[in-house]
Formats: sequence, structure tokens, C-alpha cells
Amino acid sequence: MVRLRFKRFGRTHQPFYRLCAMDKRNPRNGEAIEELGHYDPTLADEAQQFVFKEDRVRYWLGTGAQPSDTVRDLLAKAGVVDKKTGKATPASA
Repeated sequence: MVRLRFKRFGRTHQPFYRLCAMDKRNPRNGEAIEELGHYDPTLADEAQQFVFKEDRVRYWLGTGAQPSDTVRDLLAKAGVVDKKTGKATPASA
């Protein structure tokens, strides 16, 4: 099963995360199928904290990939998924 989850990078107290499509059985920082974006919670501007490729995220959600809880919350905040169901919302043309 494919999951959309974060790989952690950065130093102590300065986290930086990459959003990746990964096999569920791989370790957190293991091999990713595809890197889809990044999340930097230390930035002051919330618009620049979470940057991702929306079309590729929608592709992976459409093929059955499950987002982790944190990824689902951030994608819901960006309007890509429904927060309760975790399903992709219709793309705005």
C-alpha cells in the first residue's frame, strides 16, 4: 500500500520535511517512490511553509494512496482533500 507521508530532515529543533509517496513498509526516511513537495514549519509565512505538486498529489490519491494524519490535515488546509474522509476534492479548473 502506498502512503503519502513525510521524511524528516534538518537539525535538532530545526525540522524540515519532504512530502513523499512511499510504500507503507519502508522506514520513515527510506526509499520514496516519488517526492511531491516539502514542509518547513519554521517559516513565518504560512503560504510558504507547505509547497507541493498538487497534480501529482491528486494522482496518487486517485490511485488509492492513503495520506498520513499530518499530511491529510495539511492537504485539507490547502483544499486538496476532505478532512474527515481523506478523499480528494474535485480539482478547480
